[in-house]
Amino acid sequence: MKTDRIGEAWTRVRANLRASAGQRLFDQWLKPMTLIEDADEGTERVRLALPSAFMTNWVKNHYSDRLLLEFRNFLPEVRSVTVETQKASAPRKLATDAVPDAATAAPTAPRLASIVPLPSKANIERPVFDERFGFDRFVTAPSNQVAFNAAMAMAEPGAPRFTPLFIHSATGQGKTHLMHAIGRAFLEADPNASAIYMPAERFMFEFVQAMRARDTFAFKARLRGVDLLMIDDLQFIAGKDSTQEEFFHTVNEFMNAGKRLVIAADRCPQALDGVEPRLVGRLSAGLVADIRAPEPELRRAILNAKLAEMDAKVPADVLDMLASRITSSVRELEGALNRLVAYAQLIGETVTVEFAEQTLGELLRGSQRRVTIDEIQRAVSSHFDVKQIDLISERRAVAIARPRQIAMYLAKRLTTRSLPEIGRKFGNRDHSTVIHAVRRIEDLRTKDGDIDAAVRTLTRQLEA
Repeated sequence: MKTDRIGEAWTRVRANLRASAGQRLFDQWLKPMTLIEDADEGTERVRLALPSAFMTNWVKNHYSDRLLLEFRNFLPEVRSVTVETQKASAPRKLATDAVPDAATAAPTAPRLASIVPLPSKANIERPVFDERFGFDRFVTAPSNQVAFNAAMAMAEPGAPRFTPLFIHSATGQGKTHLMHAIGRAFLEADPNASAIYMPAERFMFEFVQAMRARDTFAFKARLRGVDLLMIDDLQFIAGKDSTQEEFFHTVNEFMNAGKRLVIAADRCPQALDGVEPRLVGRLSAGLVADIRAPEPELRRAILNAKLAEMDAKVPADVLDMLASRITSSVRELEGALNRLVAYAQLIGETVTVEFAEQTLGELLRGSQRRVTIDEIQRAVSSHFDVKQIDLISERRAVAIARPRQIAMYLAKRLTTRSLPEIGRKFGNRDHSTVIHAVRRIEDLRTKDGDIDAAVRTLTRQLEA
């Protein structure tokens, strides 16, 4: 295998990676890779290098198999592709398409903003915030309204009303979305401003590297020199004394200068175990805003907003089911809808409740509250103002029969009981009666708005 053939293949592999990974991820992780020239030109091993062990490990974990497949598309004789950390003293690499030095200067995680110096001001750092995460795409409700309003205020031009802003919530509730929205709005309002966004783990990593290199001054100057600093997942510095010490002084600098500082964590400052009391005091001195678990109406509104961006149709009863069963995480809720639509499009299926249950079975079962048939009968009898005993009686009046059918339908949807078991709970009726009831209510929901509304209300009530 000749070196020029490897070089040609590498150029084409890079083009494919850029197209498949997307420009942002490619620039941050794959673009800095270089092809190492091997003295043994007959080797069937391709060697790639990255400027840091941090980046090398990430690419190995996420792209090892993909790199081998890509090379084999152009050179079937390739047996292995290795990714290693480039030694500064031996830069043996082939020429590739031009890569600016800034692209390899500071490796960051895939969801981080890439830091690129602006030509007009060398000490300004310009992150590329995720375009999906804007204020206009953040769905609000009482559970997140304070955090949303505080984030909007932090992005406004002029002196900040408060600093720091501390946002806390369980994972997947929108903290990162708000931080990206703050960064985007702030830099759009003031193009000459500067900002840095990084998780606490990255803060710790860079600080430790600076200490080892005996160059903490540059690290401090870079972070404290920006107009907006945002640190995510602060809980990860718990117990790290030297990192907390440096972060404490950074917080002090921003507060004393009246500059914008945004911090996010999975709990409030007082609940951060392993964090020094004096740092907790500083974090609590600004505005602390929590994002609570989304209420049913918010979960449904989020699904509506997400679906409006997709070229797909999902019935209302499926959206109701997702909103009622996936209650803990907005990220998980959106992921479930993405997965459902993707699966349906890939295999040419229509999205139905049954299809959703098959596709998202484990996810739905894992988040579903245990509902009993007795609870269903009590809820239905109360909703329709009939006696619970009437639901298991032989009475066939429509005023009794219809609620009974709805109760059977809900028992089939919300419990794991078999059809014969459900029939026995409704006055020892045959399983065929349950099947008829389920099909009847499914049909009526498409024709009768009152029946459909009753089923939705009862489902939300039972699964709340």
